[in-house]
Amino acid sequence: MADTSYMARKSVADIVGSADVEGGHSLSKTLGATSITAMGIGAIIGAGIFVLTGTAAAQFAGPSIILSFVLGGIACAFVGLCYSELAAMLPVCGSSYTYTYATLGEIFAWIIGWDLILEYAMGAATVAVGWSGYIVSLLHNVGINIPPVLSTAPGTVIKLADGTTATGIVNLPAVLIIAILTTLLVLGTKESARLNNIMVAVKLVVVVAFIALGVFFIKPANWHPFIPPNTGEFGNFGMSGILRGSAVVFFAFIGFDAVSTAAQEAKKPQRDMPIGILGSLVICTLLYILVAGVLTGLVPYAELNVPDPIAKGVDAIGLTWFSVLIKIGALTGLTTVILVLLYGQSRIFFTMSQDGLLPPLFARVHPRLQTPHLSQILIGTIVAIVAALTPISVLGEMVSIGTLFAFILVCGAVIYLRRSDSGASRPFRVPGVPLVPVLGILFCLLLMAGLPLVTWVRLFVWLVIGLIIYVTYGRNHSKLRFPERQ
Repeated sequence: MADTSYMARKSVADIVGSADVEGGHSLSKTLGATSITAMGIGAIIGAGIFVLTGTAAAQFAGPSIILSFVLGGIACAFVGLCYSELAAMLPVCGSSYTYTYATLGEIFAWIIGWDLILEYAMGAATVAVGWSGYIVSLLHNVGINIPPVLSTAPGTVIKLADGTTATGIVNLPAVLIIAILTTLLVLGTKESARLNNIMVAVKLVVVVAFIALGVFFIKPANWHPFIPPNTGEFGNFGMSGILRGSAVVFFAFIGFDAVSTAAQEAKKPQRDMPIGILGSLVICTLLYILVAGVLTGLVPYAELNVPDPIAKGVDAIGLTWFSVLIKIGALTGLTTVILVLLYGQSRIFFTMSQDGLLPPLFARVHPRLQTPHLSQILIGTIVAIVAALTPISVLGEMVSIGTLFAFILVCGAVIYLRRSDSGASRPFRVPGVPLVPVLGILFCLLLMAGLPLVTWVRLFVWLVIGLIIYVTYGRNHSKLRFPERQ
């Protein structure tokens, strides 16, 4: 078996050498701290705040969900600094899979690539369930009512308007949006930079408008008790509920790692990257705190266990025109998130297939459309099935634990590289190594500890399945191990 550290050194050199030259010239350093901060805000604000805030407040933390957001923001700050160093050192169009392949070696790259399915594919399913909640609520505003049993996962008990209950059968709107976006991706439809900027603006306007108008309709009584007493079970309110809530709403911070990819284009990476990452995290955490405070002030937290909590909040305000605008804005933002997650999953599979770790099917490109059509269709089908049949609480926890696990490996990679490649160029260096990466690892482990045992079991089973696939297929087809087969 080849020496892993040698593979890491060779991979780092190859990636840096190929990334430094793009069409014969280096990446232009045009981004300042303000631009990077704005990019971070656009990347971070997304599905979590629109989808999981209400669920976490209703089931775990109550109004103290505010503190859950603070804890999640602190954890992300440490991890974000680690992402910045890797992105500056390995300026590639990739993901933590690429970083890990170039640092810790193939087996860890496989583990994180397999784990990223939980972040991308399951993330897309989670957002699709939230999208379903908002579209059902919006259609209700205009007089169109979709039967609750056809917009809810099987086994979910639904309280109907007349006071009776029903049991969900399937979430058809979630299936519909995934099918539409998968078709667009197969056909080669891409977001333009201008469209993406519009989406970012829409998301920000929705969040700020909800805070600005909602604050006038708050009922302070809904905030008491601020930390509901624990029910006797870990994670059900009390201090442990804050921790459990933080692990669930961690979904709201996913996306900040995209900021780290700007490291090579920062004018002064040593200064601009920490300002951009920490600045965007502070601003977004403040916005999240304000949204959570307004939401739990508008609606008793026990009534927020819905896939569209912001819609529930604006309905409580009672202004129909405002409710419609907020829901349209939320749907727009959520649609973009689903599109990006489905796109990202197919590209990770594409890269893993090119490395020989997955079958060639996933790297096969349509001759006319120039998209990985078979892979995209397979991913869309699986995500649609999961979204149709799985409750949002289960999906959210799986996304969070998968992402936190990936972040731990990223922090570990920084520590490893400081020893194995101490002389490599680092335009941005994490301060206080190994303390900062270790704190990142510990905070991620703390949040993971807040998730229930069944979620840990699901993660373990998922990783075991992945390792079986690696041992039986990936290891024997690896182009790194068998370069003569390329």
